[in-house]
Amino acid sequence: MNRLLGSAGQMFHSVRLTLFLSIVVPLMLVVGAGIFFAVSAIEDNLDERLREDLELVARAASGPLSRAMEDGNDIVLDQALESIFRIGRVYGASVFDADGIQVASLGVADTSVRTSRSANEVIRSGERGGTFRRVDGVSVFSQFTPLVASDGRIIGLLQVTRKRSDFHRQVASARIWAVVTWCLVLLVVSLVVVLGHYGAVGRYVNRLLSAMGGMAPGQWHIHSDPSGPREIRQLHEGLHHLGQRMAQAEEEIRQRVRREQELGEQLEYQEKVAMIGRVAGGVAHELGAPLNVIQGRAAILARHDLEADDRRHLDDIRYQVQRMTLIIEQLLDCFRHVPDARRPVDLAPILRELVAGLGDEPGTARATVALALPDEPVLVQAEPTRLELACLNVIRNACEAARSRVEVTVQRSGDWWQMQVDDDGPGIAEDMRERVFEPFFSTRPAGEGTGLGLAMVKSVIKEHRGQLNVTDSALGGCCMSLFWPRAESTPPGQEQSP
Repeated sequence: MNRLLGSAGQMFHSVRLTLFLSIVVPLMLVVGAGIFFAVSAIEDNLDERLREDLELVARAASGPLSRAMEDGNDIVLDQALESIFRIGRVYGASVFDADGIQVASLGVADTSVRTSRSANEVIRSGERGGTFRRVDGVSVFSQFTPLVASDGRIIGLLQVTRKRSDFHRQVASARIWAVVTWCLVLLVVSLVVVLGHYGAVGRYVNRLLSAMGGMAPGQWHIHSDPSGPREIRQLHEGLHHLGQRMAQAEEEIRQRVRREQELGEQLEYQEKVAMIGRVAGGVAHELGAPLNVIQGRAAILARHDLEADDRRHLDDIRYQVQRMTLIIEQLLDCFRHVPDARRPVDLAPILRELVAGLGDEPGTARATVALALPDEPVLVQAEPTRLELACLNVIRNACEAARSRVEVTVQRSGDWWQMQVDDDGPGIAEDMRERVFEPFFSTRPAGEGTGLGLAMVKSVIKEHRGQLNVTDSALGGCCMSLFWPRAESTPPGQEQSP
């Protein structure tokens, strides 16, 4: 995420730099070129205007000067020259004859123009002309105008000069204003680009970067609303979707890790159960014969006349042998692999027989068992012996745990027959409801339970692809539900229990 933020920050600065390089710089180059050409045009215009001013002054004075030279009137000649200075700002004025010799002058002017190509060309062609030249060490612009007699002859030449600095002063002022204008335009455009970029893009990019900075494992969601131009909103939505996918991927990884841990625990548990099953099978096989011998010898001794204490000890021996035999049978039932011999079996007569037989057992006689069966046959797809063994263990456990009442109810539940067993005993704590199905785990005091009955029930339910649920009972104790798959036909050749 830090690398992503760094890239985004570089992109933000690159966008601003790109805008400056791609918009401001070309724009200012274009503006600078425009100002350069505009200044050049202004310079040319100023030069032309200054020349036109001198030309107008010279044209205005050429008539009186021509008549004065033709008449030889020096007074009028001098007055005409003085009038030139009153008409416009000039540096000097001179009148030359046709040979280029100075006749009259005022201000700074050439004494002779015989060597001036421009002056000779004006005298020869009779066309006005001008040029920059140096007069008395000063750079000036000289405007030459022919003086024409009444008969059309060129009898002289008028030179009007203006300082070159007058031209340059105007041009320099124009250039200064051009540079100032260009700098102001650059400043304004730069401010417009920077502030416009921030107002239109920058602030929204900053918000987006801030939102990205808050993204971290476990905090991938962006809570801010999209804002700004369409492209920024699209980036925001894309980042929002990316955060959702990251959160989903993180949750999937977390679930996979939990699932792998659960699978590892299940595998470890299954290996443990398999090992216990092998050990239990071997122990049960080895103990079966000695227990049968002890049971037989106890039966022989019971036929003799024994004293009360001896008979009591013998009864204790027989009871413990029966208890050990029951444990061995439960071990074998719990871990025995039974081939698939499932067929349609009516569960109703099996439950009636089991409930009737439980009344004769000492540990279950104190509880009253109420059996509620539907009117139709309760056909389940099961192996009869394992079915009866599982139902017997569940009902027996309920009777041993109950204070006074047990209810057994059978009802339809979709594609299943649900056998529900409720008791009014102390119940099973919620955190213990999974462990009660583990082999050798019992909630009863030591010596009162083997912890194999419910393990065998779970094994049978798993063999029949059924379901097993443990909840709280309405009677105040435990409610255990066994779901058996329904069968579609009547057990062949029988209407009662198998």
